[in-house]
Amino acid sequence: MENINSMSLKELKDLQSQVAKAIATFEDRKKKEALAELHEFARAKGFDLEELTGTSVVRRRAPASPKYANPANKADTWSGRGRKPRWFIEALANGMQPEDMGV
Repeated sequence: MENINSMSLKELKDLQSQVAKAIATFEDRKKKEALAELHEFARAKGFDLEELTGTSVVRRRAPASPKYANPANKADTWSGRGRKPRWFIEALANGMQPEDMGV
């Protein structure tokens, strides 16, 4: 490794970025290892870790399938969840019904 005092600003920033990534992945790896050890310990005692800690398993919501398609570009879709896309609002303002844009 070369002397950091002789490195350019770009080289120093690249090195800083690499160090930050290495630290983040190190911490994530250690957390996963610790969690696996805790799960194994709880299992050895006949329990689930969630049961002992009083927490529940976080269930992620499945990705929503497209429900509406942009009349001008069928590849542009919306599931009906969350904020309405601009094209959907404009189509409604132009007299279209949601059923007209169904996938």
